[in-house]
Amino acid sequence: MAGGKKILATNKKARHDYFIEETYECGIELKGTEVKSIRAGRINLKEGYASVEGGEVFLRQVHISPYEQGNIFNVDPVRVRKLLLHKYEIRKLIGTIKEKGYALVPLSVYLVNGKVKVEIGLAKGKKLYDKREDLAKKDAQRRIQRELSERHK
Repeated sequence: MAGGKKILATNKKARHDYFIEETYECGIELKGTEVKSIRAGRINLKEGYASVEGGEVFLRQVHISPYEQGNIFNVDPVRVRKLLLHKYEIRKLIGTIKEKGYALVPLSVYLVNGKVKVEIGLAKGKKLYDKREDLAKKDAQRRIQRELSERHK
């Protein structure tokens, strides 16, 4: 798969809980066996978030399960990992995060040309009624699809 994009993990909860305003693709600083664990799909983004500190972006609360054959080289599964972004992107994020209600949320982890990339989203929290509205739309869309598929049989 030369030049393709292979999605390894997605954070479905993020799109449910937040309005995603912008997305950024960034590299991630990993230690040895973490890459093998991620390639095996043993990563959990649900509780994860990113924060900007001292002009750098860090990924927190993302669980990468220890690699079975990793023995002494395994590291803490929920350690803080540095995200690799351009300076101008980080400056832009700092400006928008200072606005009320914005957060950085990991949306997906994927491979591009053999390198692990993380897609983070600049997100604004949804209220309960927004979530209900989204569920109602999804339900209506599902019903429409069901009706269409029954008519075409």
